[in-house]
Amino acid sequence: MTMTELLVTPLENSKFGAKITLPDYTNDPSKLNDEDFQKLNNALLTYSVLVIPNQENLTPESQHSLNIKFDPSSASNYGHKEELFHSKNSILAKDGKCVPRRPEVMMVGNGTFEAGHEGMKEFKLEHPVHKTFHKKLLTYEELANNQTRFYRWHIDAALYELSPPVVTTLLGLVIPETNEKMKIIYDDDSGEMIEVAKGATAFASGKVAFDLLSDEDKQFALNTTVVYAPHPYIFINDCKATSDGLTIVSEGKEKSFDELPSWEESKLKKLPLVWTNPTTGNNHLQVHGCCVYQLIDSNTGKIIYEMEDARKKVHSMMRPAISPNNIYCHDWQKGDLCIFHNRGVIHSVTGELNENDKRLMHQCNIASGSDPKLL
Repeated sequence: MTMTELLVTPLENSKFGAKITLPDYTNDPSKLNDEDFQKLNNALLTYSVLVIPNQENLTPESQHSLNIKFDPSSASNYGHKEELFHSKNSILAKDGKCVPRRPEVMMVGNGTFEAGHEGMKEFKLEHPVHKTFHKKLLTYEELANNQTRFYRWHIDAALYELSPPVVTTLLGLVIPETNEKMKIIYDDDSGEMIEVAKGATAFASGKVAFDLLSDEDKQFALNTTVVYAPHPYIFINDCKATSDGLTIVSEGKEKSFDELPSWEESKLKKLPLVWTNPTTGNNHLQVHGCCVYQLIDSNTGKIIYEMEDARKKVHSMMRPAISPNNIYCHDWQKGDLCIFHNRGVIHSVTGELNENDKRLMHQCNIASGSDPKLL
């Protein structure tokens, strides 16, 4: 079958997401003509998560170029400042290594890789697992029963100084050859459970989250601004997360502001709790629950909730959106390129990988030139 133009096919049995079939003239999405790229961009903003198969030959240069096309205002650096992202005092310290010639592209995954990949010497990657971050851990019996957790639901963003990236691209290059499934049992009174592929990436829609709110909470969300802590990933480095990965258990383990790297009030991120999709006009409840510091009234600037209560409020608003029937969990195949609207979804790692489960992915997100807005 000849494909003369880009094809968008919505994912079956999912409230969002689509599969992309590229036209015959290119297998590099960064080289789409203007008409087809506009179709791709509209699909991203409509479906939030796009999957393009057979991209194992996509170069870091093309991946970076693709990200820039989605947001020409993008800065020249990764979505986080390197010295803060890999600070030994940050919860993100082990989350990947930069491709030397294209540092906006990060290598993430699991296992030890021989010298030669993209000019690298031998290197080791660690798949994030719940036991390093969650307050309450799965028992030995639960792990033996193939249980896992949502590690940390998040937006890809520094949440200090730099504006959140519009898009993240994630390319699967080395994927464990297994059909193994794992179970996530929600650690609350819901009785909910979902079966996911080992190492699946989970996505939750901000639009779905907003639509599920009561009318009262919608009005609250539309009039609320989130204040993020300075250098938030260092601020919470000693903290532990709730069992669903949505936010932090408040135990007073946050660093004092005096212990943080130097920071400026003007560089704090104060972002609306609701971000408007510029193409669809839909409102998306978009918040990084682990990094919330305060919720304030957007109209008066008055503090509504300090940190502990802000976390509880955000958790209550986001929890329905991560129920099994509301999320999409991507089962990775070699060559899959996931493109997701970082201002329309939150996402999480899942899976308990062992040393023999080798996985290598290229991730790219680039700080935008402006913050998201509520329109």
